[in-house]
Parts: sequence; structure tokens; C-alpha cells
Amino acid sequence: MRKNIKITAAVASAAALALGLSACGTDSDPAAKSESGAKADTSKALVVAASPTPHADILNFVKKNLAEKEGLKLEVKEFTDYVLPNTATQSGQVDANFFQHKPYLDDFNEKNNTTIVPVVNVHLEPLGLYSKKIKDLKDIKAGQTIAVPNDTTNGGRALQLLAENGLITLKDGVGTTAKLSDITDKKGLEFKELEAATVPRALNDVDAAVINGNYALEAKLSPAQDSLALEKAEGNPYANFLAVKAGNEKDPRVEKLAGLLNSDEVKKFIEDTYKGSIVPAFGAPAAS
Repeated sequence: MRKNIKITAAVASAAALALGLSACGTDSDPAAKSESGAKADTSKALVVAASPTPHADILNFVKKNLAEKEGLKLEVKEFTDYVLPNTATQSGQVDANFFQHKPYLDDFNEKNNTTIVPVVNVHLEPLGLYSKKIKDLKDIKAGQTIAVPNDTTNGGRALQLLAENGLITLKDGVGTTAKLSDITDKKGLEFKELEAATVPRALNDVDAAVINGNYALEAKLSPAQDSLALEKAEGNPYANFLAVKAGNEKDPRVEKLAGLLNSDEVKKFIEDTYKGSIVPAFGAPAAS
């Protein structure tokens, strides 16, 4: 039985108010310190904020099967948006988070003056184009509406997917920061920008939608089987990683969890559970 803690509106508000505050603990071992100088209490549970699927599922696999053997107490808190996990990590409400990729984190840190840093890559969630009305990519036509995420990085990523599949044309060189204003040829299509978490719920109201991999899985969509178009995994910069507030990378609990998340057991769990819809991204530390 999963014992994850759902974040309520009250806690969410507290997290926002706490932004900018730093948390510190005590530890009987003076050697167990973060780079910032705060002592890490390794007897306490490591609290990790995570999106429900697949992030919390992967963490709960670690908690149930691997953590105790390594002397790691692990607590998972589920968040259903892309803002509060970082603000809660920055404020010290949680110790780490697992939900995002590097382009999103870079944009978030710049806009919010936060200092979250990657620790280790874990998996990749290919972004996909889905529809309940259209069965084939070639059937998307002028006059139809496509929903896309409204945050900077996933919005640009969505537009790149559409461009790569010939549905739109973008200005040269815009890359993953592409905006709707960078479309040079919409080919008659209309676009609806929505918060990433709400895009799956819009599938009945639009002709197609570009959905993040984790939200697709939550909506019972299989990226490998149900998508009209799917990002390629090879060379993809959007690996999801464990992240902490800068200075806490050497917390012994964080180092233990990082090792477990890159273990053969977790690799097998990802491959067996998600069957290509989510793929392991091990092999190198997350980009810094």
C-alpha cells in the first residue's frame, strides 16, 4: 500500500511563502555535512518531492525494495504541478525532488532566482502527440486545433515535435525555446496553450494534443502505442533527474538515493514496467 503524502492547497501556500528560506538540521556526525556547511541528519528520512507517475512509482520501488538494505529512510511526497517541487526544495520543506529535465530547471532557476541543481539522470519521458479523434498523423488538417503545454521549455519542445513531423514550420535556429510567435507556417492549424498537467483533460475538446510522458501515463495513454508522433530517445536532452538545492549534493542520503536510482534493479523496473514508454537514462551524471 502506497503511503505517499498528497500536497494540499494549504501546504502549497506554505511552500510558496517559505521560498527563499533555507532549512538546516543537526547530526551527531560532524563529517556528514552539505557543501553549504549545514549538517545533514542522516538518521532522518530523506523527503523527496515527485510527480506521481513515473517518478513517485520509481521512488516507491526503491523505498520498498532497495533503500532499507542501504540504511536509507525515504519519504515520497507527490506534487501534481511543475512549480511547487522546486519551491519546496529551495525552502527546505523537502530535501530533494524528482520530476524535471535540465531545460526546464534552467528556465525555472532564472525566472525564480532559485538554486536547484541536478544530481543524477534517471529516465527519459518522450513527449508525444495524441488524439481521440484522429488515427493517423496524415489526417491532421487545416482548421483543426492542437493543445500544447504553456511553459517555456515544454512548449518549445512540443513545437519542435510538430515541426519535425511536418505539421508546422518554425523560424531557423529557435530550438527548444520556440514560441507560437516563432511559427512561420501554421498550415492552417490553431493552437491552444494549457498548463502541462491539464493537457490530457483537453483531449476531448481539441483535435490533438502534445502531452508530457508522465501525464500521458497518468491519463492511461501509452506513449509507445497510442501516440501519433513521439520524440526520439537518442540524443534527447530531456532526461529527468534527481535534484537538490545547491550545496546539498553531498548529503550522504542524497548520494545513497542517487546510487540506487542508477542501479540495475531500477533499470530493470523501468524497462519491465513501462515497456519503452519510459526509458532509463543512466550512464553519466546529469548536466551541470
